[in-house]
Amino acid sequence: MVGKGDAPAPREPEHEEEDTGGVVKLISAEGFEFVVDKKAAMVSNTLRNMLTSPGGFSETRQGEVRFPEISTHILEKICQYFYWSLHYSSGAESAEFAMDLEITLDLMMAANYLDT
Repeated sequence: MVGKGDAPAPREPEHEEEDTGGVVKLISAEGFEFVVDKKAAMVSNTLRNMLTSPGGFSETRQGEVRFPEISTHILEKICQYFYWSLHYSSGAESAEFAMDLEITLDLMMAANYLDT
């Protein structure tokens, strides 16, 4: 109980659990929409920050992220990587992530941006 003139006891910070349920829409430069599990999208630290930040970003509210610089075929491969990473991150199994040599540079640039 707080008496007159007493300061209230400090509150413990509330730890909000990250919402990893549901889906998120990733939109390529050409406008193609990939609907992926939010848990898969969270493989990317950049997407995790966009989708969970309390700052009221439109990505958080709408559940979609536009990538005007990432082409459809690169974004498709990135989505595949998200699911591959989820499956093999436990370390119980291992497999190499396959990619075509022709898209390696574009894929590496996008992965750098997405912090994956």
